[in-house]
Amino acid sequence: MQRVKKIVLWGVLAFFVYAIVKSPSQAADILRTIWDIVVQGVKSIGSFFDALLHTK
Repeated sequence: MQRVKKIVLWGVLAFFVYAIVKSPSQAADILRTIWDIVVQGVKSIGSFFDALLHTK
């Protein structure tokens, strides 16, 4: 099972390198979108816990 994981990991890594080399602007747009989703998720979790702490 470890060997399969290693092969899949190398395959995914090779695909990412290929995608970045082939179309760097599109890869940057995708990365920027993913980052925005992560940031929005963290902000939403923070707002949720802030609302829990400030309820009476």
